[in-house]
Amino acid sequence: MKILGEELGNVGRWYLALPPLLLVGFLIGLFFVAAASQSRLNAADERVHNSEERESALDEFLALITDAESEQRGYLLTGVNSYLRSYAAAKGKVGPALNRLRNGYGAGTEPVDELRQLRGLTAKKLAELDETLALHGKAGLDPATADARSDMGKRTTENILASVAVLRRKDSAELAAATARWRSDLRLSRWITMGGAILNIGLVVLATALVYGEMRRRARQASDLRHQKRELARQVDERTRELTALSTHLQGVSELEKSALSRELHDELGGLLVAARMDLSWLQQRLPTSDPAIEQRFKRIHESLSAGVDLKRRVVEELRPTLLDNMGLFAALRWQFKESCRRTGLKCSETIPEAEMKFSSEAAIGVFRVAQEALTNILKHANAQSADLAVEIQQDIFVLRISDDGKGISPNRVQTLTSHGLASMRHRIAALGGSWDVQAAAIRGTIVTARIPLTSMMLTELQQQPVPPPVQHPTQPASAA
Repeated sequence: MKILGEELGNVGRWYLALPPLLLVGFLIGLFFVAAASQSRLNAADERVHNSEERESALDEFLALITDAESEQRGYLLTGVNSYLRSYAAAKGKVGPALNRLRNGYGAGTEPVDELRQLRGLTAKKLAELDETLALHGKAGLDPATADARSDMGKRTTENILASVAVLRRKDSAELAAATARWRSDLRLSRWITMGGAILNIGLVVLATALVYGEMRRRARQASDLRHQKRELARQVDERTRELTALSTHLQGVSELEKSALSRELHDELGGLLVAARMDLSWLQQRLPTSDPAIEQRFKRIHESLSAGVDLKRRVVEELRPTLLDNMGLFAALRWQFKESCRRTGLKCSETIPEAEMKFSSEAAIGVFRVAQEALTNILKHANAQSADLAVEIQQDIFVLRISDDGKGISPNRVQTLTSHGLASMRHRIAALGGSWDVQAAAIRGTIVTARIPLTSMMLTELQQQPVPPPVQHPTQPASAA
C-alpha cells in the first residue's frame, strides 16, 4: 500500500479502499432494509389473508343462518322431517363458523365487543327458531307460522346483519390500511433498489475507471519495458558484433604476427643455424685432429645445431604450418594429426578426402586451429587411448568431426564455456558462418563437430593470386653438411 500511496499522491490508499468499503456498507444496509421490507410485506400478506379468511367466515356464517331459517320454515310449511335434519346440520355449523371468524383475527386485534354481540344475537336467533319449532309441536302450524312471521325474529335477523356489516366495515378499513402500508413498503423497496442499482452502477463505473487506469499504467510500463528490452537487445547485439569483430580482428592479427614470426625464425634463425653448421663442417675439414676430446666437442656442437634446427622447425610449424600454405588444408591436418599422435603414442585414425578444394587462407587457418585445439584438449584432458579425425563434404557444407574415447566433458563446462580453448573454437567457427557442437559419445568420450558453409570457405576470384614458391626447410647443410 505504501507503493500505491506514493503513486496516487495525496489520495493515497483510501482512493482504492473507499469504493469497496462503500459497496460492502451499502450491501449490508440493503440486506437489512430488504429483510425489514420483506417482513412488512409478509405481515401485509398475512393481514390480507386473514381478512379473506374472515370474509369467508362471515359469508359462511350468514349462509348458515339463512339456511337454518329456510329449513325451519320449510318444515313448518311441509312438515317433512328432512328439513329438520338440514336445519340441525346448519345449526351445528354456526358455532364453528363463529370460531373460525374469531380465529381470523390476530391475538389482541379481534373486535371483542362486536364478536360477543354477534354471538349473543346468533344464540338469540337460534333460540327463536327452536321456540317456533317447539310451538309447532305443541300448538300446531298456525301459531308457529304466526310466531315465525313476528317482528321479533325480523329484528334479530336485522341486528345480526348489522353486526356483520360493522365487522365488514372494520375489516375493510383494516384491509385498506394494510394495503396502503404494503404499497408504501413496496414503493420504499423499489426506491431503495433503484438507489442501490444507481450506486452499484456508480461503483462499477468507478471500479472500471480504476481498473482501466491501472491497465493503461501497466500497458505503458509494459510498452516501456519492451522498448527498453529492444534497446538493450540492440545494444547487446551491437556490442556482440563489435566484440566479435574485435575478436576476429585480434585472431587475424595474431595469425599475421605468428606468420611474420614464423618467417622471421625461418629466414633469420634458420639461416644462422645453417651457416653455423656449414662453418663448423668447414673447420672440421680444415683442422683435422686425432684428439678424441676435440672430436667429441665437434660432434656435440653438430648435435646441438641439429637439435636447434629441429626445434626451429617445430616452432615454425606450430606458429604457421608451412604445409598449410604450400600443400593445403587437408595435408596440414594429416601432418598435424599424425605428428601429435606419434609424439604421444595415441592410436589415431583419419578420414580425409584426397581431392581438396581451393579454400581461403582465413578459412584454412581457422579450421586448422580448431582441429589443433581439439587435439590439444584430447592430449591434455581426455586421458584417451584413441582419436579419430573425419572431414566430409555434405552437399554445400564442410563438416569437421574429431572424436576420442576419453573421460568426456561435462555439459556444464560446454554450456558455460569457461575454457578459453572452447570459446576460441566456437568463435572461429562462428566467424566463418558455421555451427559448432560438443557432445558426449554414445559409450564414452567426446565428439567435436564443426559445420561450415562452403560458400564462406571457398577462395574468391580476388583472392586467387599467384602463390610464391614454397620455402624448403633445410634439414642438412648443403655440400659439406
